[in-house]
Amino acid sequence: MSRLNFIHDELEKLEEEGLFVNIRTIEGPQDAWITADGKKVLNLCSNNYLGFANSPRLKSAAKGAIDAYGVGPSAVRTISGTTVLHCELERKLALFKDVESTISFQSGFCANLAVIPAIAGKNDVIFSDELNHASIIDGCRLSGAKIIRYGHCNPDDLRGKISQESNAGKRLIITDGVFSMEGDIAPLPEIVNIADEFNAITIVDDAHGEGVLGEGGRGIVDYFKLQGKVDIEVGTLSKAFGVVGGYVAGSKKLTDYLSQKGRPFLFSSAATSPDVAACIAAVDILMESKVRVEKLWSNTALFQKQMENTGFDIGRTQTPITPIMVGDAKLAKEFSRKLYEEGIFIQAIGYPTVPVGKSRLRAMLSAVHSENDLLWAVGCFEKIGKTLGILN
Repeated sequence: MSRLNFIHDELEKLEEEGLFVNIRTIEGPQDAWITADGKKVLNLCSNNYLGFANSPRLKSAAKGAIDAYGVGPSAVRTISGTTVLHCELERKLALFKDVESTISFQSGFCANLAVIPAIAGKNDVIFSDELNHASIIDGCRLSGAKIIRYGHCNPDDLRGKISQESNAGKRLIITDGVFSMEGDIAPLPEIVNIADEFNAITIVDDAHGEGVLGEGGRGIVDYFKLQGKVDIEVGTLSKAFGVVGGYVAGSKKLTDYLSQKGRPFLFSSAATSPDVAACIAAVDILMESKVRVEKLWSNTALFQKQMENTGFDIGRTQTPITPIMVGDAKLAKEFSRKLYEEGIFIQAIGYPTVPVGKSRLRAMLSAVHSENDLLWAVGCFEKIGKTLGILN
């Protein structure tokens, strides 16, 4: 009997429960319309909030970097993997975020795996929102610290739990800025007040807030005007910035410390020069103009209003992330399949990404969608929603 038979059993279970993910293959660049598995479809799945993933300016920057620096770094940052491009990106990100310093990583996931274990250890306590991203969860586990989950966006529950841990070495409060499955925004002012009251370190992962919230997309700290009051900001370059990568923003001492203690920085090859150059171009565009961010929010308002008027439950979203609540995993998967047949690419999301019974589709709005795209999509949602009994 094979030692790996359990894999077969687990895959069958996922199929039976409607939780097996059908991974479609994209042919060509990310844009409003893409080709997925050979079919032209409206793309409502992508984190490409500002349309940077296929920006001519970003592509030109990446091509120029290949000519100047080659395709790969061939080393970690601490040996020979740091180029002038990495330094330039970090300098411009610090200006964009209005912080003293930033340090970049290969992904937002790596940024959390670098900073959380470097800050917290076995004698410390981390207070983590119960709906935080998997990268935060894994970073907390790697730290060896005691982990206490508090109720989602619930400052009262956080205050009650942190007040009971007076003997902790260090206390850290960590939260997503924007929650990727709900689309709601963390109550950061209240969290900062609690951190001040209990002398706790604050970490906010603004993966879905960068390029979306705040002045010209500067993120949740700017949105709430809390500059200088959040100890550590984690960001990604893989969503609104349209490329790949992550970073940590804060004091110069913090980034110097992470360059010595952040394991993904020390033990994984640096981000490639074309990626870094494209990220620099994205930051430059955001610092020059608010047009893309404003278009993103205009599209968001249009789509969400129309979906609510049609009768869909879009949860408590406050951002372009738009959950379309279905409940049953198999029904959500069938909804996704029928929309694909109609010409809309949007994936069903179920357990363990969201709780059992909370399966949904998640529409991701972008500045590159036209109003006609979105109005046509709402009509398709309505027709299929009625067919499946999701709408009365």
